[in-house]
Amino acid sequence: MSFGSLFLLQTEGVAAFLLIFVLFFIGIVLLIIGAKTIKIVPQASVMLVERLGRFSRVAASGLNIFVPFLDKARAVYWTNTRGGVTSIDLREQYLDLPPQPVITRDNVTIHVDSVVYWQITDPVKAVYEMNDLVGGIVQLTITGMRAVMGDMDLDHTLSQRDQINGKLRLILDEATDKWGVKVTRVDVKNIDPPEDVRVTMEKQMTAERNRRALVLQAEGERQAAITRAEGEKQAAVTRSEGEKQSNILQAEGLAQARLRQAEAEAQAITQVAQAMQDHGNPAQYLITTRYIESLRDMTKSNNAKVIFMPVETSSMLSAVGTIKEMFTESGAKDHSDDSTKPPPPRQLR
Repeated sequence: MSFGSLFLLQTEGVAAFLLIFVLFFIGIVLLIIGAKTIKIVPQASVMLVERLGRFSRVAASGLNIFVPFLDKARAVYWTNTRGGVTSIDLREQYLDLPPQPVITRDNVTIHVDSVVYWQITDPVKAVYEMNDLVGGIVQLTITGMRAVMGDMDLDHTLSQRDQINGKLRLILDEATDKWGVKVTRVDVKNIDPPEDVRVTMEKQMTAERNRRALVLQAEGERQAAITRAEGEKQAAVTRSEGEKQSNILQAEGLAQARLRQAEAEAQAITQVAQAMQDHGNPAQYLITTRYIESLRDMTKSNNAKVIFMPVETSSMLSAVGTIKEMFTESGAKDHSDDSTKPPPPRQLR
């Protein structure tokens, strides 16, 4: 093989190598150009396209065509996110803040941790209006929490979490509106007071519960006494009403009995008057009958020692006494006459 042919073979080899190298280089360049030209954006995410360092447009989810070496996706460097991320998530996100020291109005230091829910509504403002969006939300939440709880006592801080959440949400929503962020919810998870304050609060709560128990017991006893008094009152009223009705019925019964008795006496007097029209005065008969009945009743009594009698009766008794004396004198004479006579013989049975 001559030197010329050998040189020709070497030249052809170099040319082939250069051709392969050029084709490989062109392929790599085409791949790079294709990677820079075609961008696929995930769902619920966007990319901010910058052309020569100036904002150009917002690339929505799906397939997007970039001008290579002119268009570039803007990368973000936010706290708690992976650095250099080009896609911006439009979904609602949350930030779990670690416990932060807060001083209340009564100079008690408490540790509060909270959760903030937020969502990007304008990605252009979120990237260009704030350098570190997540860090800004975190610092704004901490300062707002200290401002809200610093105006409240410890008792109100522990019992009014809903008001604290509402005030914090308003503060964050107003401050982040110009950043293109919507704060949807703020929740205070835990409020931890110091140990000595916690022990004092437990003792205070125990004393308060005991006081409420005593108050409830006293109130129950008072209500029971009132109920018993009302029951006794109603019972007394009921008894009075019953006695009243009983007395009324008894009086009505006595009145009816007296009326019936009067009617019976009227009928008896009428019959006596009719029977004694030709035999004397009926009134005198009735009076005498009543008088005799009264004497009979008085003699039946065991305690009756003295009997009062009218004047006519005493005159009648005096006459009876005179007659008795006459019979006594005649009896004495007969006895004196008979004293000389022998006693009659005793009869045998």
